[in-house]
Amino acid sequence: MATPVQPRIASLVPSITELLMALGLGPWLVARTGFCIHPAEQVAAIPKVGGTKDVNLDKLRRLAPSHVIVNPDENRLETAAALRSFVPELIVCHPQGPEDNLALLAQMLQHFGHLPGVQARADALMQQLRSSLARCRQQSWPGERVLYLIWREPWMTVARDTYIARMLAEVGWQTWPALQGGDTGAARYPQVQGDEPWLAQIDRILLSSEPYRFDTSHMAMAQALSSQAQVQLVDGELLSWYGPRAGMGLDYLRELASQ
Repeated sequence: MATPVQPRIASLVPSITELLMALGLGPWLVARTGFCIHPAEQVAAIPKVGGTKDVNLDKLRRLAPSHVIVNPDENRLETAAALRSFVPELIVCHPQGPEDNLALLAQMLQHFGHLPGVQARADALMQQLRSSLARCRQQSWPGERVLYLIWREPWMTVARDTYIARMLAEVGWQTWPALQGGDTGAARYPQVQGDEPWLAQIDRILLSSEPYRFDTSHMAMAQALSSQAQVQLVDGELLSWYGPRAGMGLDYLRELASQ
């Protein structure tokens, strides 16, 4: 189906909502989730249609979007199936590593590149990402074993084929456990029991600011998992959000790895 001249876009992915704003597509954004919080001033006026996992389909239908953007990690398969019954263009995005943001931007251009200023903004973001990747890759990193925690009770981490793990790999950080999670599903975010033998070889434990908001009160509990590891609080949005944060996240990682 041909892209309408004046699209009505709904984003059900927080990082994609931020990307659409960075591309200048705010005037065409008609719906977002309650977790789509950046940039705060710009998204405040855009109607919310529930959360990423519990989308209010009736409200979304009334907003009559021409395009809805979803992601397999953020949104449920049944939600995508329901959307196909009334949305002209369902856009599925699933970056698996920082370099995939280039394909993501190309995907946005495919649908919205005809709108004023979008191509130039996308080009700038692509160049920023390429530069940040180059800065990471021109350095020789010593290599460290990392436990990246996203939840507690139970402790949960990331499989090696997730976007987060591949971001960390750009500075030589190898996530543990040594598991592949597949394209979708719970296996992408395995639980840690606390008695795994490999914990004794962990160099760093990274406590993410999302989806669980770790703070200094959790550092001793995390330290107990691996007594010799360096425990750090990290910005989860910079390390897991796609789009305009990807380049910034890589630069942030370079700083962390240099400490």
